[in-house]
Amino acid sequence: MQDIVIAAISKLLAAKKQPNVALVKANLSQPVPMPIIIDVLARYKQNPSDFEQNATQVTAQPNKQTEQTQSQLDRIEAKLDKLLSLLETK
Repeated sequence: MQDIVIAAISKLLAAKKQPNVALVKANLSQPVPMPIIIDVLARYKQNPSDFEQNATQVTAQPNKQTEQTQSQLDRIEAKLDKLLSLLETK
């Protein structure tokens, strides 16, 4: 769970935004309990350099999950196009 919060903070840092609870919560890929968000943010505030290095890595590497999601969306779109074409021919 902490990895998800760290990724959200790194994403915000890469976008040159100052992380806070609301921004981190809005950028999470899945629900995370508030105490975990607060704990990771407190660690960030104590040692921001660790998170900034991670932010550099996040921007340098494409997000594998985003690529998988895009692939799934492409397959769904192709199926939808096929269904629409079948409906139009009837």
